[in-house]
Amino acid sequence: MPVKQEKELSSASFDITKVVSKEGKYTTIPDRKFDVRETFGIDVDWQVPGFTEDNSNVPKIDKTYQFDPDTTMAILAGFANNRRVMIQGYHGTGKSTHIEQVAARLNWPCVRINMDSHVSRIDLLGKDMIVLQEGKQITRYQEGLLPWAIQNPVALVFDEYDAGRPDVMFVIQRVLEAEGKLTLLDQNVVIRPHPAFRLFATSNTVGLGDTTGLYHGTQQINQAQMDRWNIVAQLNYLAPEIEVNIMAAKVPLMDNEEGRENLDKMVRMADLTRHGFINGDLSTLMSPRTVLSWVENFQIFGDREKSFKYAFMNKCDELEWPIINEYYQRCFGVELV
Repeated sequence: MPVKQEKELSSASFDITKVVSKEGKYTTIPDRKFDVRETFGIDVDWQVPGFTEDNSNVPKIDKTYQFDPDTTMAILAGFANNRRVMIQGYHGTGKSTHIEQVAARLNWPCVRINMDSHVSRIDLLGKDMIVLQEGKQITRYQEGLLPWAIQNPVALVFDEYDAGRPDVMFVIQRVLEAEGKLTLLDQNVVIRPHPAFRLFATSNTVGLGDTTGLYHGTQQINQAQMDRWNIVAQLNYLAPEIEVNIMAAKVPLMDNEEGRENLDKMVRMADLTRHGFINGDLSTLMSPRTVLSWVENFQIFGDREKSFKYAFMNKCDELEWPIINEYYQRCFGVELV
């Protein structure tokens, strides 16, 4: 914690992250090496640092999660070498989840901040609050999530980074540099980052603004700030056979011959909408999240076509329904409209 100033400093209402080592001592630096080949199934001779024990801020492991090798390597480089890593890609590709699942296997505490337009400088940095202490009113500085994270062994993820307000983004800019010190002007405090602090971001665009019309609310990012991100990885949709395996793992009732046949057609349908979007025939597409909603709806209603309309078709412009109907007929041999 920074040295006390004239105003009393107070920790934010988060648990200070401490990880218990095998010896029963508290440690806030990585105390274990993870073999990448063994832990992530990627054929490289890398040993990545992590923690022996987990705590409440470590994400829960999803055993069904499928790692994209290139994206995983980029994230692991961020953890191992303190690189600033941004993951860019379409919605539903699992960008944020990818970072969380890597952190989960490294037992590395991870916190996400969704950078919507309501997140302000005060939310990130903190503010002065008047509190009662021993019957007297005193001014106490309440830390925001950014100062708290910087001082702890935490992987901080800025979700939807390209949706952040410009004034807020400049708060982050200094943290992106190599030393990454954070200056709290109101408090006369310079915060030096914890050795195990890591910084990640996800975005739908690559900082140049939205040219598709699909991601309203996103904006261009200052290129001087983009230049501070050491690694930018692009995460695309997975191969169809992998996506089928994910859906079968998420909904075990579909993990049989008939169910997998349906899943294969569902994923093919989703793939057609993605190609249609790229070619300009559709204004939206089916993400893996949408496919999962369709599969889950199918389990609820027992009607594949009705479930598809609930999960995707009713979200589309009616002028595009004939195209969607054509795709559906190709996959299932059934007319929707």
